Amino acid sequence: MFEWKERYAIGIDSIDAQHKGLYANGAELFAAMSAGQAKERLSSILAHLVQYTEAHFAFEERMLQLHKYPDFPAHKAKHDDLTRQVKQFQQDVRSGKVGVGVPLLAFVEEWLTQHIGNVDRRYVPFVTAKAVA
Repeated sequence: MFEWKERYAIGIDSIDAQHKGLYANGAELFAAMSAGQAKERLSSILAHLVQYTEAHFAFEERMLQLHKYPDFPAHKAKHDDLTRQVKQFQQDVRSGKVGVGVPLLAFVEEWLTQHIGNVDRRYVPFVTAKAVA
């Protein structure tokens, strides 16, 4: 899980580097879960993944706003939706309601792959036309 593939690259170096970081954080979470590491370790890694995701979303949103990307509201809504879902899951893990499991990790990996491959790719022509690469 969470293996970065060059086909995920969108051609904007700063964004691609951050996307790679998201995959690396996901891979760390998967490795810890697979190794049966303590809940505290999993919670810490999940917290880092959430923090990194929020920072990435903020960076991407600033870039899109700066260049007046016309589909920004819909793009931000997708970010907000994932952030809410992952924070709820994070809270559920902290409270002991659920553990970190393959279904959640598969959801996050699928979301990343679909978001990068479909949603982020839509802004690439617009942003690169403004010479942001």
